[in-house]
Amino acid sequence: MVMKSLSIAATGMAAQQTNLDVIANNMANINTTGFKRGRAEFADLMYVADRAVGIPNMLNQAIIPEGAMIGMGVRTAAVRTVNTQGAFVQTGNALDLAINGNGWFEIQDPNGNVFYTRSGSFNLSETGQIITLDGNLVQPVITIPIGSKNVTVSPDGTVYYQTDADPNAVEAGRLRLVNFVNEVGLEPIGDNLFRETQASGAPVPGDPKDDGYGSIMQAMLESSNVDPVKEMTELIAAQRSYEMNSKVIQASDEMAAVVSKNLR
Repeated sequence: MVMKSLSIAATGMAAQQTNLDVIANNMANINTTGFKRGRAEFADLMYVADRAVGIPNMLNQAIIPEGAMIGMGVRTAAVRTVNTQGAFVQTGNALDLAINGNGWFEIQDPNGNVFYTRSGSFNLSETGQIITLDGNLVQPVITIPIGSKNVTVSPDGTVYYQTDADPNAVEAGRLRLVNFVNEVGLEPIGDNLFRETQASGAPVPGDPKDDGYGSIMQAMLESSNVDPVKEMTELIAAQRSYEMNSKVIQASDEMAAVVSKNLR
């Protein structure tokens, strides 16, 4: 029993270490544009039956109403991405775009790989294409001629520009958003990017402001959805749980020492 409690408490410490790692990552990205906080989810491990449930008693006269099932600890079941909306921050940059509601921007890297992001901190390439800060193309590709001015993006994602030769607004294209049946199944890969998986399902493209898709807010960015007060509260709870599990290990070790001493 002593050794069992040692291993059980060790799983508790390992689980809370994972919890602390997730909280630390949340806190580190508190100012990351479009960042979605993570939340560690846990599940209990298998149970060992010291006395099974629902079997006849020793005299075979009645069914035992309760058993003695000893759990073997805890494991990390998942680290869930919490896709709640972050607050909006006004930037004044015409190519800073935020999604108000559901949807993801579709991004393509130079190798043709497709990713998804909520970070709309965009810029123009040397050829006038809308790109991310890492140089990846925003999909569909929209090109604004060199020398254009007064670039505007409407809530439905339509991009306009003006030129010195023509003061009338010219349509350059329309941004597209995508949704997923299970967006928590997207795989985070860093650089504010997520990748499609079998768990997320295939992307479902749509236009901004369509039913089920958010609208585009120009000169705005979506900030991280990390709540520092909530993270600190969860940090304290995780720390205390870690300490309590370590005390269980200490107590089990002392009990084992007593047993060993008495057997000499």
